[in-house]
Amino acid sequence: SRELFVLTYGALVAQLCKDYEKDEDVNTCLDRMGYGIGVRLIDDFLARSAVKKCRSYSETADMIAQVAFKMYLGVTPSVSCSSAAGNEFSLILDKNPLVDFVEELPAERASLCYCNLLCGVIRGALEMVHLAAEVTFLQDRLKGDAVTEIGITFLRKAEDRKHKRN
Repeated sequence: SRELFVLTYGALVAQLCKDYEKDEDVNTCLDRMGYGIGVRLIDDFLARSAVKKCRSYSETADMIAQVAFKMYLGVTPSVSCSSAAGNEFSLILDKNPLVDFVEELPAERASLCYCNLLCGVIRGALEMVHLAAEVTFLQDRLKGDAVTEIGITFLRKAEDRKHKRN
């Protein structure tokens, strides 16, 4: 459940900070864990949401914000397209439930991307529906930014293995 996840997430990050000296290693671990969650979560999302196939990157970004974030975290980020090519989007979170119990990052953890798990979840889920993407935090309220912003850059549609030739 969302409540249990939010309550235990801080303990998970704290343990990773004890296990790894470098913030970059913690960030990588959170992304990798999130990726694994996203790979498994997409089946649940598709079954529970009964959404139809998205026909554009814009529809996909809207689906992530309006359906997935609402379903799993209880928030609905706003979406903006940040490229003329229509393949780069930002999800702007006014409220991020994962930081409800966090006031600020310690000074010695300034490069920690506390919610990097979300980037991995999005990337893993997108990959399972054959969409390759880079997902990164562009702004973070925990680091003093005005908003929390996740950037999604769709790279290309993953090739269908049946049609791939050597």
